[in-house]
Amino acid sequence: MGEMVNFNTPGDMSVSGYLARAGDDTAPGGIVLQEWWGLNDQIKATADRFAAAGFTALAPDLFAGRVTEDADEAGHMMNGLDWVGATNQDICGAANYLKQSMDQVGVVGFCMGGALTVIASAKLAQIDTAVCFYGIPPRDHADPAGISLPFQAHFANQDDWCTPTAVDEFEQSLQSGGVSHELYRYDAQHGFFNNQRPEVYDDAAATLSWRRTVDFFNANLGA
Repeated sequence: MGEMVNFNTPGDMSVSGYLARAGDDTAPGGIVLQEWWGLNDQIKATADRFAAAGFTALAPDLFAGRVTEDADEAGHMMNGLDWVGATNQDICGAANYLKQSMDQVGVVGFCMGGALTVIASAKLAQIDTAVCFYGIPPRDHADPAGISLPFQAHFANQDDWCTPTAVDEFEQSLQSGGVSHELYRYDAQHGFFNNQRPEVYDDAAATLSWRRTVDFFNANLGA
C-alpha cells in the first residue's frame, strides 16, 4: 500500500499525490495519471500494481482532492482543468520528485490521463518513456509527431471519444514524426482497463494491455 505525499511544482506550489514504492530503492519510476473521476481508489490500486511490478509509482492529484462517480461532475472537473498547466506544473513536479532518487521515469495515463500522457511526452524532457490508454489531446495542446521518446498506446474500437477515426489520425501523426511507438487496438469499450466499472471493463483486454505496458516499461526504463 502507498501513502499520500506532497511535492513541489516548478512554480514552487505544493501539490499532493499517491506514492507507491517498489521494494528496490534503485527501481525506476512511473507517473500514473488519473481518469476524469479523480485520484480515486482504482487509480491508487493501479499505482500499487506498478509498485508490485517493480516501479515506484506516483499518481499526482490533479483535481486537488475532488473525486466523483458522476459522469456529469467528472466532465465538469475535466473541462475546468488547465491541461498545459497540469503538465508543466503537476506532472513535471511529479517527475522531478521521482528523479531525486532515480534516473529514469515513465508516465502512464488513462482517459483524461492518457491525453495528458501525450502532452507530457511531447513537452517534458524529464519523461523517458510513456504509455497512453485511450486518450488524445487537442492538437493545439501537443502534436504527437513531436514525441521523441519510446511511446506505447492502447485504444478501444468501441469508443465515442477516441474514435477509430481519431486513432487513425493519431497513428498517422506518430508515423509522420518518426516516433518510436507501439499502438494496439482492442475490441472493447472506452475505459476497458478500469475494473471498478463493470459496464465497460474487459478482462482480456485489460490483462493483455497490462502485460504489454509492464513489458514496455521494463524494456525502456531498465527495470
